[in-house]
This record gives sequence, structure tokens and C-alpha cells, in this order.
Amino acid sequence: MTEKRTSVLSNGLIWFGAGVSLAEILTGTYFAPLGMKKGIIAILLGHVIGCFLLFLAGLIGGRTRKSAMETVKMSFGNQGAKLFAALNVLQLLGWTAIMIYDGALAADGVFAAGCWVWCLVIGGLIILWILIGIQNLGKLNTVAMAALFILTVILCVKIFGGSAPAAFDSESLSFGAAVELSVAMPLSWLPLISDYTRNAEKPVAATAVSAVVYGLVSSWMYVIGMGAALFAGETDIAVIILRAGLGIAGLLIIVLSTVTTTFLDAWSAGISSESISEKIPGKWAAVAAGAIGMVLAILFPMDDITDFLYLIGSVFAPMIAIQISDHFILHRNTMDRAVDVRNLILWIVGFAAYRVLMTMDIFIGNTVPDMALTMVLCIVADKVIEAVKRR
Repeated sequence: MTEKRTSVLSNGLIWFGAGVSLAEILTGTYFAPLGMKKGIIAILLGHVIGCFLLFLAGLIGGRTRKSAMETVKMSFGNQGAKLFAALNVLQLLGWTAIMIYDGALAADGVFAAGCWVWCLVIGGLIILWILIGIQNLGKLNTVAMAALFILTVILCVKIFGGSAPAAFDSESLSFGAAVELSVAMPLSWLPLISDYTRNAEKPVAATAVSAVVYGLVSSWMYVIGMGAALFAGETDIAVIILRAGLGIAGLLIIVLSTVTTTFLDAWSAGISSESISEKIPGKWAAVAAGAIGMVLAILFPMDDITDFLYLIGSVFAPMIAIQISDHFILHRNTMDRAVDVRNLILWIVGFAAYRVLMTMDIFIGNTVPDMALTMVLCIVADKVIEAVKRR
């Protein structure tokens, strides 16, 4: 797909839309057992970690002018990267289905028409967004973001203007697990941010704005979800919107936020498909991703996404750790190879380590120690190999 350069403002609007998400509000409800103060600390700490990684991942694509999965080739080789492109397409299809499902369920709670009807409406709008194209959304995207901002502020005021906080079992979620849930959402965007920063007029500025805007808005969504559970005593977004008396405005929040977030997942599924085979037309693969996600949302229940979030973390945290090590520290580029066996082995070790760390309650979550371990192993492996070569 040939695309023109995007402005810093355009990138900021894209990631504002990504942050305003029902999935993030729903994930925020899980933080209620921590209470408002500890919950906000966990949300902010997790987002600082996750969005710093998001910035580094986006900067690689912005500097090299390559899509997210094309940058993976620089660490895993031309053929080795196809494994991650395929995994990325699968996770993006999963996200597309989950977002359409959540949006349809919430919309049906506000205006009962049947969940399958709302799946078709939301899926159809996502496909329309794709056909218009990320470069041509222009004023439509600006209007949608302005409407979302105003409506979300109203929702926030309604929730926090309620009664005193409700009581929860404080032991049902540890602080470390909460931090990891907060890291997990920005981490899920790591394999696709470069799809948008690669065409930025000012790559560093656009990447920084993208990460900061997403971090602030995503944290806000988490706090809204947590506040809804604490102050409204409710975790069903449709009930929250009805109690807030938002009516049609609430329905607009649900539909617009779902479309603007899920559009990015489907669009990037198309771009990642191009990395698997040059014969795949990215735009039409994105349309197919939107259609498949819509069908999956109609056919299967998708109410608890925590295991899905942890699976994404275990796959992509060690992957991006290796990319960061190669690009910023070791200055390696193995795109000319078919497969970088060393890095694939290191990724397997990082993946296994993440799954082991999940059994431990670590104050800062699993992602940071797993990535630190993976990066250390990358550097040590590089030094050992260089030492052997010099003999």
C-alpha cells in the first residue's frame, strides 16, 4: 500500500481513538478491589512501562520507514519474521472479534435490537473506515474524536458524581497482577504501532505524541472503568450508560469508540498479511479481517479477555525486547538472512520465562523482568558469539 506522510496531529488522533475503548473500560473494572488510590497508582505505573516500550517499538518503524512486521525481519530474518506476522494477524483477528463483541453487547444493552444486528452494524462501519483509508479519514476522524472526547467527559462526570465507593475483596487482585493488566493493553499495540509511525512526517515527534496520547487516554479509560465499579457498583458498561442517563449519546460512545479502535486492529492485520506474502493486498486483507472478526463476534462468546492479554504479553514482550536490543544497543540487522536462529531461541526462552513469571506475584508485573532477562541474554549471546569468532 502506497501511503503519503502523516502529520503529528494525525498520529495523535489515531492513538486517541485507539485509547477510547470499551475493552479498556471493562479491564479497568478489574482494578476496583485495590481501591481508588492503589488502583490509580497501578494503572499509571503499568502505562508508563507499557507506553515507553510502545514508544521504542514505534521509533524503530519511524526511523527505518518499515511496517511493524517488516522491522521484525531485522531481528529474526526474512522467513523467521513470518512466524510473528502470522501470530500478529491471529491476535489482531482476536482483538477485532473481541471489540465487535463487546461493542455489540453494550449497544444492545442500551438499544435492544439483537447482538448480531449490532455486530453487523459495527463490523460494517469498521469495513467502511478501512475502505475510506487511514490517509483519507481527515475531518471525519477529527469530528469522531471530538465527539468521543465530549461524550467521555460527560460519562466520567456522571460516574464520579455518584455515591461513596463500594467495598470489594481487597485480596482478589494483587498490586503486581494489576500492574501487569495495565501494561498488557499498551503491550498489545507493540506489534502494530510502526504501521502508523513509518509514514509520519516527523517520526520521533509523531511516535512520542502517539505513545503519550495513548497512555493518557488509556489510563483515563481504566480509571473510568474502576470508578464505575467503585462508585456506580456496576461493571456492565450498558447499565452504567443507562444509569448515567446518556441514552443516544451513550450509544454513540459505544459505537464510535469500538469503530475507531477496532479499525486499527483490522488495518494492521492487513499490513501484517503483506509481510507473510507480497501477493496479499493489504487493504483487502484488512477488509477480510473486519469481516472475519464480525462473524466470530456473532458466533462465539468473548466475555473474559484476561488470559488473551497475558498470552499477547508472553508472545510479544520477548519479541520486542530482542528488537530493542538489536536496534538500540547491538545495532544488528539480519534482514538479509532467512532465519536468525539465535534470536528465535532467545525468544522461546523469553516466552517460557514469561509463563513461569506468571506464577509469581511480582510488584511491577511480569513484563519488565521478562524483557530485562531477554535483553541481558541477547547482549550476552552477542558477546559470546563475537568472542568465539575472534578465536
